[in-house]
Amino acid sequence: MGDQGAGSDGELGLRRQFPKHLLHQKLPAFNSWFYGLLMLCLLVFVVFLAFSDSTLSWSETFSLQRQYQRFFNQSIQVNTPAYLIPPKHRAFLNTMKEKTTPTPEGLQYHEAYPHNYRYVMDNPEVCKVNSPFLVLMVPVAPSNVAARDAIRATWGKDRVVQGETVLTLFVLGLDKRHDVEKLQQENQQHNDLIQSSFLDTYVNLTIKTMVIMDWLATRCPAAAYAMKVDSDMFLNVDNLVIMLKKPGIPQKNYLTGMLMWNRPVIRSKDSKWYVPEELYPNPQYPTYTLGMGYVFSNDLPTKFVEVSKSIKPFNIEDAYIGMCIKKLGLSPTSPPDPSQFKAYNSKYDRCEFSKIITYILSSSEQLKNYWADYKKPGPHC
Repeated sequence: MGDQGAGSDGELGLRRQFPKHLLHQKLPAFNSWFYGLLMLCLLVFVVFLAFSDSTLSWSETFSLQRQYQRFFNQSIQVNTPAYLIPPKHRAFLNTMKEKTTPTPEGLQYHEAYPHNYRYVMDNPEVCKVNSPFLVLMVPVAPSNVAARDAIRATWGKDRVVQGETVLTLFVLGLDKRHDVEKLQQENQQHNDLIQSSFLDTYVNLTIKTMVIMDWLATRCPAAAYAMKVDSDMFLNVDNLVIMLKKPGIPQKNYLTGMLMWNRPVIRSKDSKWYVPEELYPNPQYPTYTLGMGYVFSNDLPTKFVEVSKSIKPFNIEDAYIGMCIKKLGLSPTSPPDPSQFKAYNSKYDRCEFSKIITYILSSSEQLKNYWADYKKPGPHC
């Protein structure tokens, strides 16, 4: 494509060089020269395709060349060097670029803005029956039924904890590989699935998180607190409720969890957490709470959704929430006891278990085993 484009520009240049009254005199020689050049360009293009990355299909190769040419033209306009985005991140970055254009509504950056998506499965009535004290929002893949069942059988089982109403809900995107009818049957049985129309992928975790915030803001505004907690965590809900009911815990503008300070942005294109400068130019993130599980007062979701209109999205969801709270002029708060949030695997200890809130587990089966062991009679710490 690049060579063909150069040939077209050359042709136009040659025509501009010939005076009009000489054009007919030069036509036979010009035709021979032009067809020769065209054949040469075609040969170069075929050789280019032959030596291109064998993992790319013809359509992908054409698309890649168009993206390169478009990016090159843009780089000339802004006087910055052009580069070829690696295939691993190409689709993600192109989507982000195409959906970050200004709109009349003042929505400057809207890829992660949840109102761009619609709920395809919802349970808005669950907060109307009993206004909950705490809502646990668990992002999970549509196909990960095992994780949902494990949580329903363990820490997400009780609706009343320490005298307070607690809801556990699962948030999903779209996945063509999973049977829609089975999801609907699962929801009819448990009434705890929330599904939105974004594609459920790792790079869309920021979208999923903002959908969580939107659901809390629009479907469950009366709740006192909420928590975003990953599906591979173990949560001691009793200790969490006890913590939130302590005197002095703020009821507004409160965000707590494992705090991350001065974390550098990863620029290695081979990393799972790679973020290019064009999406996030600063070398380090603002203080944020680690995404495995963070707790917040339920006035914040509305504010997060609103401020996200003006924050360019990137694919590190917990750091993006850190950007949102910074833009609001607020900051995360350390938990009353920093040891309540832990981010490593460890052998189960009954006394230690009674002190923690989140716990990374290797599988849903291990989660069930921990819960069964915890429920056994034994000495109290």
